[in-house]
Amino acid sequence: MPSVELKVELIGHTPEPEAVVATAARLCYSASDIAGLHEKVSGRDQAGFIKKLADLGHASTFEHASFTFAIEGVSRALLAQITRHRIASFSVQSQRYVYQSGQMDSINYVVPPAIRVLGDAAVEKFDAQMRQMTAWYREWVDALGGKGQSANEDARFVLPNACETRMLVTMNARELMHFFELRCCNRAQWEIRELAWRMLALCLKAAPNLFGSAGPACVRGACGEGVMTCGVPGEVRKRQERLREGMEV
Repeated sequence: MPSVELKVELIGHTPEPEAVVATAARLCYSASDIAGLHEKVSGRDQAGFIKKLADLGHASTFEHASFTFAIEGVSRALLAQITRHRIASFSVQSQRYVYQSGQMDSINYVVPPAIRVLGDAAVEKFDAQMRQMTAWYREWVDALGGKGQSANEDARFVLPNACETRMLVTMNARELMHFFELRCCNRAQWEIRELAWRMLALCLKAAPNLFGSAGPACVRGACGEGVMTCGVPGEVRKRQERLREGMEV
C-alpha cells in the first residue's frame, strides 16, 4: 500500500467560457438573434462586463460554463466532503470492483501532512497500520468467498478513510465559485483545501475573468467566519494574487 500525492487536471471545459457567459447575460437585454450576438461578443474583451455581472450578482449566467477535473491521490475522507456539493457531477472509482484480492498491492493511501511532520518513525507507524488493514481486508475477502464483488463489498468495511480514490468532477462556474469560497478558506480541512486551491489555479488559467475574484470571502472583503477567523486574511489574499499572476500552482 504505497502512499500517494494529490494530482488534479482540468481535462475539459465549455469552449470560450467567458464568451458564453457574456452572451447569456447580454441576451437577456438584447433584441439580437443569439448567433449574431455570440459572434459579436466573441470578438471583444469581456473582462469589464464579467466583473460587472459578478458585482451585480447576476450569477445565473455563470451556470452556462462548466469545467471537468480529473482528480487522483485523494482519500475517501475527501470524497465524503466533496460530494456534499450537490450541484456537481461525480464519477468515482469503485472499491468493490477495483480492489480485487489479487490486486492488493495497488491499494494506495494518503498520509496526512501532520503525521509527516512528526518524522520518519511516525510515518512508518502509519504505514504499518495501513499494511495491517490491508491484511485484514485480505482475510475477510477469503472468509467471504475469496473473490468477486460480493466478497469485496463487505470486506472493504475494514479499509480506512486514508485509502486513495480517483474521480471525475464537473461543476459549473457558479458552483465552483461557491466551492472555492468554502474550501479555499483556511478553516476548511487541509486536503480539500489544497485540492480547491489547485482547481482554482486551473480555472484562472482557463477563464481568468470569470474566476478573478474567486476564493474565500476575505479575498473580496471581510472574513465571513466571525470569531472563528483564521486571523491571516492578508496571506490568503496574497496567495490568490499569486495564482492570478500565474506564480503559484
